[in-house]
Amino acid sequence: GIRDEAVLGAMTAVPRHIFIEEALASRAYEDTALPIGFEQTISQPFIVARMIEALRGGKSPARILEIGTGCGYQAAVLAQLAKEVYSVERIAGLLERARANLRALRLANLRLVHGDGVRGLAEAAPFDAIILAAAAPAIPEALLQQLAVGGRLIAPLGTSSQSLCLVERT
Repeated sequence: GIRDEAVLGAMTAVPRHIFIEEALASRAYEDTALPIGFEQTISQPFIVARMIEALRGGKSPARILEIGTGCGYQAAVLAQLAKEVYSVERIAGLLERARANLRALRLANLRLVHGDGVRGLAEAAPFDAIILAAAAPAIPEALLQQLAVGGRLIAPLGTSSQSLCLVERT
């Protein structure tokens, strides 16, 4: 159901198996979430593609903020589509794993930051697009403030059941 050719191209360009533990590498291209350690998962490919497609809205955002680097896979896909990508991760060990995973791809337009994603990254704002990798009960106000006029933010919202929420700043 993904129709954005740029998103499909970016997904094809990023080898998902390098972001998965070796024991699970044979399942890397299944459309399923997989564990990445630290009680976290890599999202299923369809969700990554769907969120990025909605975030883009047919446009090419120049500056993207990702909240929740995880293993680095979604950040690598985003780096195929934007001039600059900033990705914030709160779990230091996971951030180091993401750095190791991403090293071979040599993505000069991707910056990884250790911090609390609820605060965003004010020093690099405003952003044309913001994507939250993990569900939140509500969209943090700091992120809305860091979104450029005309920018889009997408986030899974909810606790027991989740739905995607797309915000466009006018």
